[in-house]
Parts: sequence; structure tokens; C-alpha cells
Amino acid sequence: MGLRSFVRFSLLAFAWLDSFHPKFVAQAGVSSPRSNYTFYRLDVTELEELTARKSTEVKVDNSAKVSISSASGAAVPLKPNTRKKVESEKLRGNDALTGIKTAPNCHNRLKMPGKKNDKTPEGDQGRPATNVMSANAFSEIKKRAKRNVRATYTDNVDRSSSGDARSKERLVETVQGVSNSRPEYRRTGEESRGSNPRQSEPHLDTSTFALSGDSAHNQAMVHWSGHNSSVILILTKLYDFNLGAVTESSLWRSSDYGSTYSKLNDKVGSRTVLSYLYVCPTNKQKIMMLSDPEVESAVLISSDEGASFEKHPINFNILSLLFHPAQENWILAYSHDSKLYSSMDFGKKWQLIHDNVMPGRFYWAVMGLDRESDVVHIETRIAKGRAQYVKCRAQRCTEGNRLYLFPGHVDTNSLVVQDEYVFTQVTKSGRASYFVSYMRESFKRMKLPKYCLPKDMHIISTDEKQVFAAVQEWNQNNTYSLYISDSPGVYFTLSLEDLRTGRGPGGNLLVDFYKVEGINGMYLANKLLDGHVKTFITYNKGQTWALLPAPATDVAGNNLHCILPFCSLHLHLEMSENPYTSGPITSKKSVPGIIVATGNTGTELSSTNLGMFITSDAGNSWRQIFDEEHNVWFLDNGGALLAVLHAATPIRHLWISLDEGKKWDRHSFSLAPLYVDGVLMEPESDNHIITFFGHFSHRSEWQLIKIDYKGLFNRRCMDGDYQKWHLHNKGELCVMGEKQIFMKRRPGNRCMLAQDYSRIYSSDPCLCTAYDFECDYGWERQADGKCSPAFWFNPNGATKSCSTSQSFLNSTGYRKVLSNNCKEGGRNVFSPKRQACRPRPPRGLRLSTTQAELSAAVGSNVTFMVYLDEGDSLRTSIQLDFGDGIKITYSNLSRTDDGINHIYRTTGIYRVTASAENNQGSDSSTLNIITHSCPVERVYLSTPTVAVRGKEVNLTAVVWPSHIRTLTFFWWFENSSEPIITLEGSISYTFQREGINKVTVQVASGSTIMQDSKVITVKEFFRSLLLSFSLALDEHNPDIPEWREDVGRVVSGVPEEQLLVSLYPGLPSTAELFILPDEHTSREHKSGSEDALEAISDIFVTALNQGLIQFELKADINIIVYMTQQTLAPLVDSNSIHSGSATLMLLTVVFVGLAAFFIYKFKRKMPWIHVQAEDRHEKEPEVISTVGQNDNMSKVKLSEFPSPKELMEKELEARSRGK
Repeated sequence: MGLRSFVRFSLLAFAWLDSFHPKFVAQAGVSSPRSNYTFYRLDVTELEELTARKSTEVKVDNSAKVSISSASGAAVPLKPNTRKKVESEKLRGNDALTGIKTAPNCHNRLKMPGKKNDKTPEGDQGRPATNVMSANAFSEIKKRAKRNVRATYTDNVDRSSSGDARSKERLVETVQGVSNSRPEYRRTGEESRGSNPRQSEPHLDTSTFALSGDSAHNQAMVHWSGHNSSVILILTKLYDFNLGAVTESSLWRSSDYGSTYSKLNDKVGSRTVLSYLYVCPTNKQKIMMLSDPEVESAVLISSDEGASFEKHPINFNILSLLFHPAQENWILAYSHDSKLYSSMDFGKKWQLIHDNVMPGRFYWAVMGLDRESDVVHIETRIAKGRAQYVKCRAQRCTEGNRLYLFPGHVDTNSLVVQDEYVFTQVTKSGRASYFVSYMRESFKRMKLPKYCLPKDMHIISTDEKQVFAAVQEWNQNNTYSLYISDSPGVYFTLSLEDLRTGRGPGGNLLVDFYKVEGINGMYLANKLLDGHVKTFITYNKGQTWALLPAPATDVAGNNLHCILPFCSLHLHLEMSENPYTSGPITSKKSVPGIIVATGNTGTELSSTNLGMFITSDAGNSWRQIFDEEHNVWFLDNGGALLAVLHAATPIRHLWISLDEGKKWDRHSFSLAPLYVDGVLMEPESDNHIITFFGHFSHRSEWQLIKIDYKGLFNRRCMDGDYQKWHLHNKGELCVMGEKQIFMKRRPGNRCMLAQDYSRIYSSDPCLCTAYDFECDYGWERQADGKCSPAFWFNPNGATKSCSTSQSFLNSTGYRKVLSNNCKEGGRNVFSPKRQACRPRPPRGLRLSTTQAELSAAVGSNVTFMVYLDEGDSLRTSIQLDFGDGIKITYSNLSRTDDGINHIYRTTGIYRVTASAENNQGSDSSTLNIITHSCPVERVYLSTPTVAVRGKEVNLTAVVWPSHIRTLTFFWWFENSSEPIITLEGSISYTFQREGINKVTVQVASGSTIMQDSKVITVKEFFRSLLLSFSLALDEHNPDIPEWREDVGRVVSGVPEEQLLVSLYPGLPSTAELFILPDEHTSREHKSGSEDALEAISDIFVTALNQGLIQFELKADINIIVYMTQQTLAPLVDSNSIHSGSATLMLLTVVFVGLAAFFIYKFKRKMPWIHVQAEDRHEKEPEVISTVGQNDNMSKVKLSEFPSPKELMEKELEARSRGK
């Protein structure tokens, strides 16, 4: 998933992971109802880690719209986001691009965002990928041939002002604010007189060049070679939309920063038709061009910035390219027939790596993580919806040299390799599980809060060794929630609910989330709150969020009267749809604290009455600078601001500010109004040159206007030109655990900033507070800022690591925010505390396979995982009996961390038993493994919670999917050595023993088996009450067994020996409260115990009727429990005489019951009271419980059981005898 920052976060960056290579990716399109031109562009992304670059294409046609399509030469791991939002991509890769426009498919896959500033989906570098419509266009243009301009951006473009200018113009008009801006302005002052201002006054030098002779060409690709180079390449093409092919092309080259151009058709071959242009991201002098495959399949290579070319034929059609992040000659090429090729000599020779490769799901090695730099990570399709993760070396990827690092199959379009992480996804029984590998270690399941139950997930960022993810929970439809992980990317906690989202034209997810550059831990997000979309800001990496304060006045100086929290400022947090525009929001690392954005004031975000707003103090205060939409760029390393009206009509002016937007100077850049198609610039260069491109009318040539803005400055900045600025959050100087002072240029100084000047003057750590920490997994932030355990989480039962030492770090409920620099001191210690490992018997031993499968092919590896919830794991030995006569013993649990592999050689059902033992006690767990695939996906056993000894109860097994074929059911009761076998999914059974009884049902279909288990409490008698709940519980009820069990445990609040609460399936939420007799009561005191139950029942009835019983489901969500009616639970006849001891017992139980409920009611407010732990292990979703059988039945073959036919014959025989 190439994600760096969310600012860079465009969820189109994945658009879930279109490509993890790019740190962020953007795709976009722009349309206008008044324009007859269509402008397409291939997005270009600077691949910081996997340096692949995208071309940018602009098409202009007769349709009334301007659209941008992006394509790049590098594979993009997660999908890039397109639209007015940050877009995230599922676990998708660089989608292959077929034809002119191919939208990436991100349906039901883990996604990742692309880098906002890079604007290039790494995986789509070969073809136009996505078209997005936007409200920017050319108007009043007659129907004519379509035009398309492509620009390939490169890093650090360096351009000078040399060369003759065809037209020059200088004009400055200074204003304090810009209101009612128009697309054109009257020529005034020195402009009208045609004279030049004095050289000491701010001015722009412009020159215009027209691409003559290619007026019929409707596409163009532009490339600036980059730092310290004056070369610009332009490829123009005539694309026939009827034929779907390029029929003509011309290659133009400038060596004087765009002042003049020369045609290179003779150097590439007069009959050669070129289709795409690529630039090596690590050596900008190396150029690769592709010929149109309809004419010939060849690559043209240049090592001197296009001064000369070599042609090399190829035997496949290249759809996308991915350049190596460090080796300039290494390239991966994805073909039209889903094959992946590699070249180690910059395209002269190619070698096949693998076939059936998923589009965009191939990645070069990440330097410093993969041992060999030529390693390639690939996702290959093996069947519909199923794929494999393959790792091999680019020139040695034969079957014997391939590594399959993920155990089993993965979902197609789900592999993402990004920074330190590898992500993938596996879907079973309609529920997706997400897996992550950190630092190339073994895969682990990503842990979201237990009842998040994600329907969809998009990886937003992997910056700073931490994962940001947008997750659509089971009860969300149009919104997503923001989750933040620990460093390994395994445990996630909630940061912000109900982020506004949408879908791009290619189906990519768009999430309104933006990372502010230059300020650590600062983000903006649009949240749906009470039906209104509002913009929120955080300074501590998502721990607290607040509304944005509105400006005091508008651009004209009128008082806005916008007071928090009823009125606030709302911003569009979109990535630029047009790669040649700045987008609705921009910030820059070199100018920390300055943000320029499009937005509005009021009660919610609007798409009308938009203006431009700026902050110079990191969002603490805002000013309005324009009352219309503008594109704004940072010039001179952030020292100046350039603004261009976002208009559908031709313009000839731009605006410059040297004082952080307080004052704007208007400059003319063209004698005639220009329909601006885009602006090309390299902000990091020292040459102070930008290029406008567009056309004067629908009949004119493409115009390139070179602008040298060096005349705005009169000298280099000195020490006295800077001032200090203190970062703060509403007056609080400690931000992300430190006090920071930045250096800024004094507003209004006309000096040029040096690239290497230090922005940070000083940084001092602060003492830690609760908000320097995020709540640990299983804990939730309360209204008072403290972290408390979630209702489903038992902090005392959490796994403690004592495998390597005699102590462990015990969580306090907090984990420090990554990149926070506070220092802990005093009484408030939030970090985990080291505690000694107490000798404890093993409890909660669990045995499962890596993917929770109970079937395997004969001869294949089965990996077993052993987990222990409690116990001294350093001194606890583990024995695993595989059920086929083979046993293995480990001296301690740590030796089983990577799993235990085993191969079964014959078919059958194998009973696998894990045993844990130390000097304090022992525990065991079992499961059955079948050596064939199973058509049964899930089994659910429905049983009563409590049963009466000696009375029949009904048990039912529900099977998914439903089968018309005959199934065989094996019922295991009370540790029986042999099961009861039926052909139906229900059975009646009478329990003869009081206590806890485990029931397991196994369902056999063919030669396979699935199972589920339940625990039934058996008593001589009990009382029960039917319960109902306040409506808020239904909104958070996913209606799954695990949730019902956890809520039932929270409602009871006391040990199961006294009270049990069982929630029923379905809505509205209802439950039954079981009041059980004291298990230590003797038979002679049975009568008194019955009276005690009646008394306790009466107490509960009174408390329930008065609404006194409630519990906290989540922060600020309290659920009140009501009584529906009292049931007539069976009571055994008994003597009515009460003994003294029975009376004493009655009083004890009553007081204990009352105390338990009152303690529970207030326990959330008492930090010294912990949640009562259950004896049995908390059930994880999708985990099938194990069967308890005797050890003498280690292996069971299906052939040993009666066939369905034999069972039916026996049943008919029994019926005939009964007659």
C-alpha cells in the first residue's frame, strides 16, 4: 500500500492499494459544460521509494468537458484517489490499462492511497487509467479536432530565462484582498502605455512559443528533464478515436527552458509513430519512448535527454512500466496478455518473469528490507477470485526459485508492498480477513476492535512505521472510520468515525482526509455529523479533533459573525483532479504552518459560494483571500504564492503574494486572453521559471508561455530577513510532545529563500499528558480523556509475553503516539509497566490452523498455531499430537511462534490435540482436520443457555450454505467417547449431570467435516426474566453470536455461577436473564435456595422496572435494561421449611446480587475496579471451536461410521419394531 502521508494521502492512493509503490497517487479529470475541448492527462507521480514515473496526457475534443486521464510507467500498488477527496485504494495494484482509458477496479479489495503531491498512480504508468470530471473547462470553443496534452513531470526541473521571447509584458497591480475577481482585467497603468517598469520593481518576464505545423494533433506529452537541465521534450500525436489508434506523431525538443523548440522526427524515424514517453526517475537523462503497437512494437531509448535515440524491437505490447527505485537500468514491463517482463539494460533486452500476473500487483524490492535489490513481489492469478503471493528475483524466477510467502491463497487484487509492510486479504464465508507482514516477517492477522466487523478497508498511509486505514464498519454505508495501528500494523484503534467518502468515476474510494505538510501530527478531515459535513482538525495525530474557526471578516472586510460551534470554516480536502492544477487544498513542508484551501463558512461544507482561505499559524486562525476559486502554488521554496483564477473563460492575469497572502500583486502573463489548460512548474528549483500552456482560441496552435518570476525579488535572504514563529494549538505550545519554534521570512521582504535554510529554530520536549497517547487495543477514549476497557475486552485476560524473560510489559491502556516526543514524569505514567511473571497454570489454550481451515489436501503442509491466554509460557511445555501417530513436544511456547508444520499422507479425519503443562497445572485443546476440501462453509450450533437436569432440550445445527444433499451430523456430549449420529440437523437430549456441559456438532459432507461447540449450564432449577434494551443497542448490534455473548456477560456483571444473560438473535435486541442457585448449596437446603431465587428475582424486577440497571456499551453510549416479562422457569418441588442456614444463605445471595449490580453500574467510574474475567476463552469471529473427546480416539475415518443409507435403514427398522 505507496503511501506516505495523507496529505500525500489520497485515498486514491490506494485508490486500496492501487499501488503501494507510490507514496500517494492521484488521478483526475476536468469537464466544463461550456467547453468544446476535452483535456486528458496522464498523471505523473514521483516514486520516492519505487521510483516509477507517470506520463501526463491532455486531450481536447469537441465535447463540452475537460477530463484528465492518468497513466504512468510504473506500477501503482494501492489505488490512487481521484475526485475532490483523498482517495484510497484497496489491496489493489497497478491496474493494467487497456485501450485509451481503463478505470482501475477496486471492488471489495483492500485499498491504499496515492501520494497527493505526486499525482501519479505508480502502477498505471503505461496507459491512461482513470477519467475524472471536474468543473474546470474551456468555454465558447467551436467543435473541432480533439486536443490532448500530456506532461511527464520529473523531479527538480531546472529552467533558466535564456532564449528569445516572442512577447514580453510586465504589469503589477497591488491589492489588499481580491473580491469579485473576473477572468479578464483592463490594461491599466504602464501596461496600457506599453512601457516597462523599472527593474527594481516586481515584474515577470514572459515569452510565448507556438507548436506550429501540428495543429491537427490532438494529444501531447510534456517532459521536463529536471534539476540542472534546460531540456523539455514534447510528444504530440494525432489519435483517431474511430480507429482507436495513434496515426501521426511529432517529437519536439527544447534546450533553452522552453524558449524555442526543434522537431526530432528525423532522429526517431519519419515513419515511426510514437505513443508514450517515459523518463527514468533516477537518471532524468535517460528517456524511453514506445512506438504505437498498431504500426510496430519497439522501444526508442535515449541516454542524452533525447538528443539521439536507439530503436529496439520487442515482441509484446507494453501496458505499464515500473522503474527500479535505485538501479537506473532496471525496468519491469507489464504486457497486454498479463505477462511480466524485466530488463536490466534499460529496455534493450527483455526476459519473461511470470505469466498470469494481476495488473498493477508487481513491486520491486524495497531497499534495506529485501536482501537482494533485484527481488520482485508478484501476485499471480490461479483461479477466479484466487491468487498467490510470489517472490523471486527478476532474472531468476523459475519455479524452483520462487518463494510462496503467504500460507495459502489470497484474494485477487489484494497484494500490496509498501515501505516496511506487505498487505493482503483473504475472504472466507463472505467475511474478509486482512493480513500484514512487517519488516518482511511472517504474516499476522490485522486486529481491529472486535465488533468493527469491516465490510471494506483502505490503507491510507504507512508513514513513520504506522498504518492509517479507512474502514467501513458493518453498520456504515456512505462513511468510513479512521483507524490507526501500532508499528507492526497489527493492532488498530479508532481515531475518528464517519469520515465523508464517495466514489470516483473508476469506482475508487474517495475519503476526505488530508495530512498537513510541515507540521508533525496535523491532519484535516471531513466528518458527517448529524447529517452535516463539517471539517475537523487534529494536532496530535487523531487523538482529539476540533472544528475550524472561521475568519472574522470576509475578503471585503465585512464581519462574518461565524461563532463556534454553531458556525465554522469548512474546507474541500480533495486531491487535484487536474494534474496541472494545484487542487482545492495545498500545503508545503518548506513553509510549515501555511495552508491554502477552497471552502466556505457556515454550518456545513458546501459546493457553492466558495472562496479561498489561508492560515499562517497552522490552522489557529484563517483569512479569506479570494471570493472565487483559484489555483494556488508555492513559489521560491514557499516564499511566494502564485494564484490563477479557476475559470472556464480565457484569462491573462495572475496574482503574486510575498507576505503569506495578506497583499496580492496582479501581473499580466499574456497579451491576449488564454484558455489555460495547465501550469507546469518545479517549485524546488532555483531557476524561478514556470510554464503556462493552453490556446487562444479553438483554431489556434498550442501555446506555451514561459514565465520567469525572478524579477519579483531583489536579493538573497539574509539572517535579518527571518522571524521566529511559535507553533501552538489554541495557545497550547506543546504540540506532539514538544515546543517548536520555526523560522519564517518576514512578510513583504522581496528576498529569495535558500533551499537549505533551516525551518526549525528550536524544539524542546514537554511532559506527557493523556493526549500524547492513543488508547491501546481494546481500550476506548472516554469523555474525560481517559482510556477505559471496551465492553468486550478483558484487560486481565490479555496475553502476556513471558516467553523470553521473567517479566513482561503490562499495558496501562495507553500507547504512545508514534513520533510524539514528550517525556514522562511525575505521577502520570502512561507507558506499559513492567511486571514480574507470576507462576500461573496454563489457561485458554487454543489450537487453530493459520487460516482457520479444517481441511487440507493430502501431502500438503498444514500449519498449526498454538495460543495461550494465561500461564507462565517460559516454563510451560507444549505437546502437539497430530492424530496420525506423530507427536511433537516443545519446551516452551516461544518455540511455536512461527507455527508448527505437518503433512498428512492419507485421507481421513484426524483429531489433533494440543496440551500445555507446567508445575501449576495443565490445559488442552483439540480440533479435527480432514484431508479434503469441504463444501460446507460454516456451522452454527443453536442451544439453550441453561437446561434443567433430567429434562429434554432441543439442539439445532444450522449449516451454510444450505444443502440438498445428505449431510451426516455427529453429536458429542459431555466428553463422550462416541458420538450420536443423525441425518438431521437437530436432536433432543437429556442431561443427567449438573454443571457445565460442552456440546459439539460435526457436520460431514462427502469426505469432509466442519464443527461448532457450545457450553450449556445444567441445574436442578433456576429462574429467568425476559429483558429488553434501550434503542441505542440495536444501532450497534451486528447480530452475531460473539457480540451477543460479550454483551450478555457485561449485562450480568457477576460470575456465571450466579447469573447468566443470553441475548437472542435478531432485532430488536432481547435477552433472557437466568438466576442460578448457588452451586455449593446442599440438597437439604434446596428449598431455601428456591426462595432465594424468588427473592433475587423480585429485586431484579424492581430494579429493572425503575431503570436502575444499565451498562456502558461505548464512550457516551449508556444502555438501559428493562424487563419484558417474568418467565415461569421450572422449579423442583421442595419442602417449605426454611432452616437457619438457608435464611442466612438467602440474605447473603441477595446482598451479593445487589452489590454486584451497583458495583458494575459505577465500575466504569472506579479505575480500581476491573472487568470480571471469564474462565473460558473469548471467542474470536470465524474461529470454530474444538471438540473434546477422549484421548483413545485420536483418528477417525469416515469409513468407520455408518453410511447415510445404513442409518436410514436402521431408523426404518426401529420404527417397524415400534409398531
